[in-house]
Amino acid sequence: MLFGIGVFMFWYLIYPHALSYQEQYQLFLWTADYFCERICVPGGFSEWLGELVIQFYYVEWMGALMLALLFVALQRVVWRAMGDGHYLLSFVPSVLLLWLLGDPSVLLGYVWALLIAVGAYALNKGRGRKSLMADVLIVPLVYWLAGPLAWVYVLQRLLGGAWRLSWMIPFYLFSLQMVACYWLLPQWTAEMVFQPMQFYRIPLQLSKLMWVIPFVTILVVLFSRQKSPAWLVPVEGAMLAVLCWLGIGKGYDKDMYELIRQDYLVRNERWDEIVKRAQAYVVRTPFWSNCVNLALAQQRLLADRMFDFYQSGEDALILPRTRDLTSMLPSAEVFWRLGMVNSAQRYMFDTQESILNARKSGRCTKRIAECMMVNGHYQTARKQTALLKKSLFYRDWANEAEAMMRDEAQMNAHPVYGKQRKLRYKEDFLYSYEEIDKMFGLLFMNNKENRMALDYFLAQMLLKGDMQGVMQYMPMVQQYGGYRYMPVGYQDVVKCIQQKGNVPGSPFAAYAKRMMQKGGGE
Repeated sequence: MLFGIGVFMFWYLIYPHALSYQEQYQLFLWTADYFCERICVPGGFSEWLGELVIQFYYVEWMGALMLALLFVALQRVVWRAMGDGHYLLSFVPSVLLLWLLGDPSVLLGYVWALLIAVGAYALNKGRGRKSLMADVLIVPLVYWLAGPLAWVYVLQRLLGGAWRLSWMIPFYLFSLQMVACYWLLPQWTAEMVFQPMQFYRIPLQLSKLMWVIPFVTILVVLFSRQKSPAWLVPVEGAMLAVLCWLGIGKGYDKDMYELIRQDYLVRNERWDEIVKRAQAYVVRTPFWSNCVNLALAQQRLLADRMFDFYQSGEDALILPRTRDLTSMLPSAEVFWRLGMVNSAQRYMFDTQESILNARKSGRCTKRIAECMMVNGHYQTARKQTALLKKSLFYRDWANEAEAMMRDEAQMNAHPVYGKQRKLRYKEDFLYSYEEIDKMFGLLFMNNKENRMALDYFLAQMLLKGDMQGVMQYMPMVQQYGGYRYMPVGYQDVVKCIQQKGNVPGSPFAAYAKRMMQKGGGE
């Protein structure tokens, strides 16, 4: 019970953003086709179970609770497989899995596959020769449910010496894998058939811990057959504590998870928290700058406080197109809130297509549908909402969206979609990333109530070092910015321009000096 509570608090209080990260890179559908597509390959059932649980990460406490139950279930199954003695060692595989899940590319199906393999052994152990016929049926079943982690079951049966011909069990499983490799899975490489690569999001790669954990589990079960002297209990407890410390301290990269947290806060529009965290911890990447600048812009603080925070350079507001599954998410959110709807749709689509295990994304699919709705492309938007209606947590929104698309007046009156229709460009055209400041300017001229576009227009020129343009358009800030007085940040910029950067303690002067040193300028 204490272990389960600890796991729940770990995910719910410390790493809720890790749950959101996993949930946004899949779209679990409650359909027979989706289920059949998963279970038609070895280990697919474990993948399906993993995705079934991950969909509940949408509600953080629910996802943390299901993870806690899963980890406790694994501990109990390992204890059942062990038998009497060495109780603390039954926690070792679960603690190692907690460490392993610090790698965001590890999929939850791996945990389910290990649970199935160990559970099959726990149910079938101790049957002696009577287990021969059972193994003939159980080995292919476990292989199809758990994939290559079926070797955990097979090796435990072999090393346990359940019956005289137990050496035939590994040969039996190997033969099944060869059959699958040559006749059932011609599209898979041999590495994919014999290694649990399907449980890792990056194709043909594997975390080293994914090899270690199955062997440690087997060793724990075998060691439990030895007598447990009283003095060994505190030693096992100390070892477990060290593993917990290593897993939490080494398994979760601080910078990477800070970026994941910032994106999570952007997704949930928690702007105050983004700025507070940015004051306490800095990750010197464009991704971090994108998130912080968006939060400042949403609070109308970009003009005042932009250079109080780290700026990565000309890409500090919006990143150029980068084909991976994370980098463009905050930029897509910026485009959406500015009113550059087509660019937001393109970035979200590219992000979804960059998911390396070829899954859909609930977050991206929803935003793509919203962009299509704003543009009035209802027929294509309904293709997206039709998918979302088959999910659990996006279903209600999809039903509301389809009802809204049948009523143009309701769409125009919507506080978000109606506003986007007023802010967006009225004509389609092509542009390059190098002209992004001009795009902000045109967006503002298209609708002078779009003050975020004005802030981004001036900010991008400042990042580029276009001082002439800044001075030329500074009167627009006074006329259309809605400020009661000239923002402190702009006052600092004007002072730096007038005094040629000789302003001690100036945030903008510090940024300009760093950029010149970086570029080798004077």
